[in-house]
Amino acid sequence: MNPIIQKYIESVKLGNSQVYKNMGIVPLFALTDSGPMYLTLQEALDQQWLKITEIDKGGSVPELKVTNTAAQYVLLLDGEELMGAKQNRVLNTTVLLKPNSDIVIPVSCTEQGRWAYSSDEFSSSGHVMSHSLRSSKTQSVHSSLRDGRGHYSDQGQVWDEIHKLSRKSGVNSPTGAMRDVYESKAGDLAEYEKAFEYQPQQHGALVFINGKVVGFDILSRASAYQLLHSKLVKSYAMDAMHAEQCETPSISLAADFLAATINCTAEHYPSVGYGEDHRFEAKTMVGSALVADESVIHIAFFQVGETEPNVTMAGYRQQRGFRNAR
Repeated sequence: MNPIIQKYIESVKLGNSQVYKNMGIVPLFALTDSGPMYLTLQEALDQQWLKITEIDKGGSVPELKVTNTAAQYVLLLDGEELMGAKQNRVLNTTVLLKPNSDIVIPVSCTEQGRWAYSSDEFSSSGHVMSHSLRSSKTQSVHSSLRDGRGHYSDQGQVWDEIHKLSRKSGVNSPTGAMRDVYESKAGDLAEYEKAFEYQPQQHGALVFINGKVVGFDILSRASAYQLLHSKLVKSYAMDAMHAEQCETPSISLAADFLAATINCTAEHYPSVGYGEDHRFEAKTMVGSALVADESVIHIAFFQVGETEPNVTMAGYRQQRGFRNAR
């Protein structure tokens, strides 16, 4: 693992766990904000500094054109959904847009049954793809990168996963839109959102469902994470509401999961925007990190299988001294 990323993970502090129904969150805190200043997607859209369109009038399912007219960087988060134009899409990877730049970004379709303009430009749907969909998409993007095909997903798999989510939710969208599932569950998602309030100076969250770690997201700036907190909570809640068991999350398991990330197989690639894209895999987890100006801008890991007993994980945690934040 890259030393910058390893040092960053080892410095993360764990807050006190929060629980609602079968979902638990352990707030994550970094020692300090780091890296370049940037705007979030919604901030840039609100200021009309960001223009997102199809790459041309005909469009291309796996690509969109983005123009950033701000004098600042803009962060687009992996899994954030864009709605409008010819069909809704999600980001395939986290992208840090340079100031005053044009770029083509890799995306996946989240609305299979529409290929007609509903607007000239995209806006934010207010949603991040559910963690289970992000996890499977991340694995397919890893495979694409290893094969030299860039940051592209298995679009068929994405559609299949959205169909499964729709069936579980009892939603029949006329265009197979992921957004329709979220909108139909708005009331339930709001309850999860209310239960997991943002903590001052929080940089991320590690999430449990049914007492098991399912993943985490951390951003370099607490102010940016605060703006994305609700989106991320709802992305994990979308899966939690379809589970059945209810178990108490364990801080020691949270620390174990963070520690285990350091032992993953690591590869790195040029990022789509500014910085370097790092990819991680192990038998039971998959992850990615965007590094720019020698700082971790965004890092996310997901559980991809049942955790097997690993005596070295607890030992590593004790050596590195993962601890609760105060």
